[in-house]
Amino acid sequence: MDLQAFTTAHDDEWRELRALTRTRRLTSEQSDRLVLLYQVVSTHLSVLRSTAPDPVLVQDLSLLLSDARAKIAGAQDNSWRGIATLLGESVPAALYRARWWSHAVTFACVAVAVIIGVWVATTPEGLAALGSEAERDQYVNEAFESYYDPSAGFATMVWANNAWIAAQCVAFGITGAWPAIVLVINAVNVGMVGGLMASYGELGLFLQLIAPHGLLELTAIFVAGGAGLKLFWSLVAPGRRPRTVAVAEEGRSLMLVALGLVGALALSGVIEGFVTGSTMVWWLKIVIGAIALALFWAYVYVLGGRAVRAGKTGDLDEQEAGFRQQYA
Repeated sequence: MDLQAFTTAHDDEWRELRALTRTRRLTSEQSDRLVLLYQVVSTHLSVLRSTAPDPVLVQDLSLLLSDARAKIAGAQDNSWRGIATLLGESVPAALYRARWWSHAVTFACVAVAVIIGVWVATTPEGLAALGSEAERDQYVNEAFESYYDPSAGFATMVWANNAWIAAQCVAFGITGAWPAIVLVINAVNVGMVGGLMASYGELGLFLQLIAPHGLLELTAIFVAGGAGLKLFWSLVAPGRRPRTVAVAEEGRSLMLVALGLVGALALSGVIEGFVTGSTMVWWLKIVIGAIALALFWAYVYVLGGRAVRAGKTGDLDEQEAGFRQQYA
């Protein structure tokens, strides 16, 4: 196809559609014309993608159609619909597609934490690695339990810290090393504290103070680490996609994982700030934590699974992403 001739033939229609999208108030005739031109230009874009995929022109028409679609639907309605689609389809789809990486990371981190905990609890060398006897006594008998001070400020601090760690795991996942380092440090720290508490006969207290918020909090960190490693793997083994395309597609999708984890960590922060250190009976605290974890995985598997089966990936759709290179 002669791209220059195609552009010349349809440029007036494109200009008219652009002008209509920028018009503040449309008459009924103009509204009908806007809808008609939207359909016509959508056909033009489809033809271009299949026969002459010029990236600049495809991107321009994609943005034009996006503006026209917003004008047709109404800006406010389109915004609310976009938010609903984001939270009800795109975010859970991205989390669902990273589920096996999340489960693998969870298994590995739990294994590391258990190994470190057993080493600390059963060997003199392990205990000695955690400081002097006086320091260990002070931590077990005072510092560990007093850390969980119920307050809104404490909940906010915990949420901000954990959300930042999760975002880093995803954003710097392309390095491969960063999420691995964060996950190992986190698993080792949990294992050392658990092992120390167990050596003093306080394993029950450790579980009571970790489980209510930790079930969801640690899961969120594991999911973030798994998402980061998934992004790194798209660079190492992109499959049939060009490496740059694979990284771009996975990166856009996995940033939604970080967004979803912000909400999960906000919930775990509330539990840690108001449930973990409260006077509530211990079994009810753990039940609350288990319900929060179940809600998270229901969100991933129910909404995410349904969205993926409907063709959602968590990435931008074709018109939002613009030009996509064709590959075999």
